Amino acid sequence: MVFVLKRRQLVVSLLSTLMLAACGQTVGGGAGRLGPDGKPLPQVLRLSPADEGRLQLRMLDSVNALRQARGQAPVQLSAELNAAAATHARDMSVQNRPWHFGSDGSSPLQRAQRVGYRGQVLGELISETYENETETLAAWMADADTRNVLMQADVREIGFSFFQENSGKIWWCLVTGAGAAFGAV
Repeated sequence: MVFVLKRRQLVVSLLSTLMLAACGQTVGGGAGRLGPDGKPLPQVLRLSPADEGRLQLRMLDSVNALRQARGQAPVQLSAELNAAAATHARDMSVQNRPWHFGSDGSSPLQRAQRVGYRGQVLGELISETYENETETLAAWMADADTRNVLMQADVREIGFSFFQENSGKIWWCLVTGAGAAFGAV
């Protein structure tokens, strides 16, 4: 019981630290401004294509810290899965809906194959939000189904990307894979 409690405290502490460390330029409500309801005014996180590599590494570090806390092997970034995630994030924006099918009817497996991924695709997580990547990861971890995609024992690689609309809405996509050693399905 003490071990489980300490592990949970570690995960909560880690997520809190990561959320505080996540910094991005914001536009809008301004830091510290409160609305009439006493809650902070929403702020739009502004990302640029130059932020992609930094966000991918931060997501990788966060996922690996969470996996380590659960006794799972670490994962690596896959350039091919990053490309598949980027394609789908942009496509979800075009379709204006968060779902796992491309506008051409493609599946996560087909999108990964198109960019040359030779491993087995295991899962895909998506989100439509104004939140940063660590808040998105926290939401994925809060739900058992999406958490299981990240914590699956076979996962060895991930791809992560985003697309931001002019309105500030961010479309996130994370793809998990078993790696080339397991072969394509």
